[in-house]
Amino acid sequence: MPTAVLTGCNSGIGYEWAKILLKEGYKLYALDATDGEKLQSLKGSKCTTAQVDVTSVESIEKFKQSIGDEPVDLLLNIAGIMIDPEHDSRETTNLQIIEKQFKVNTYGPVLLTQALTPNLLAAPAPRRLGVVSSRVGSIADNTSGGYYGYRASKTAVNSFFKSFAVDLKEHEVIVFMLHPGFTKTNLSEMIWKIPGVVEPEVAAEGLWKIVKGKGMEDTGKFWHREGMELPW
Repeated sequence: MPTAVLTGCNSGIGYEWAKILLKEGYKLYALDATDGEKLQSLKGSKCTTAQVDVTSVESIEKFKQSIGDEPVDLLLNIAGIMIDPEHDSRETTNLQIIEKQFKVNTYGPVLLTQALTPNLLAAPAPRRLGVVSSRVGSIADNTSGGYYGYRASKTAVNSFFKSFAVDLKEHEVIVFMLHPGFTKTNLSEMIWKIPGVVEPEVAAEGLWKIVKGKGMEDTGKFWHREGMELPW
């Protein structure tokens, strides 16, 4: 039975992706900073839930100690936040707003992946490692501006995970940067009004098709939920 670790499982894409993996026969560690109702509903014989705050080194280390050297076939960093763009504009963003988004969107995925890399390498090849990024993290695709801290946090996490892809390629770890598209999550209710917005289960299903369908030749690439590769 393969083992997966997911963050952000108390809501949105993380919760829906967790349900998909349980149906597909994974042993699951479902993590979230909030020990809420949806997270608890996942708990069962194949799913262990844990309250893990990815902005806390101590919380990450505590989780690492709890799973020890157990092999992990799949690690998905899904948790993320976005500050209201009105407060994250050229005129309004500030150090606190930028740092808050970097802590969850960038530092957390990097430090959790760093802690669990030995567990990934203990699993049979190929192993899979992913981070839910955003298309706004693409510098080449930036034609709208704004979202200063959020956009930069996603650009930065793409850079970190590209380095993971390069460094882990010889160990047969397939690394994915993933754009879910406009999705009805609690990231921002403003998104719910955008034409073409999808439910979290649609986003999770699309991203899962990419993760399970790509091979080592695709490691380190930035993927749209619908299957196209995105520019940096």
